[in-house]
Amino acid sequence: MTPVVFILALQVMAKTPMVSVRIVNRQASRSEYGYVVPGYASSRCTADGYGNTASSGCSVSGTPALMERFQVRGATLSLLLPDSRIVVVNCVAKMNWTDRYQGRYRSCRVPLAETVEAEFKGDKAKLTWSVSVDGRKKESETYRIIAVLSKMRAD
Repeated sequence: MTPVVFILALQVMAKTPMVSVRIVNRQASRSEYGYVVPGYASSRCTADGYGNTASSGCSVSGTPALMERFQVRGATLSLLLPDSRIVVVNCVAKMNWTDRYQGRYRSCRVPLAETVEAEFKGDKAKLTWSVSVDGRKKESETYRIIAVLSKMRAD
């Protein structure tokens, strides 16, 4: 095996697997804001035969909803993992290497897709999503992980 092929094989084996995640909440602003991660609770209402709910028959069950708040700036997303945990990621601004001497920054790319592929490595999450109908053209952005939250279960 030639050294180049061996190095490429090691890079492929060391690559972190991509995970399909669903974006459940997103917000972006150039100024600082309070990002709230909504929790989960279930409500049960009784309905009459016509689908109308009776206000006296509604109740909220389970544990109270989890409300996490973070002071952030830029783009912030809540990602639902396959194991039901929520990963909160944030991206402030990026400097292109060609603009480093001019001090110009660009806004972070925010996926408009509901489902994206994520590669988690340390405190970073690289998100990749399709931007074409045939799925061949993709965009990506690296976000910083600011929290990993357990999903509240509603009984």
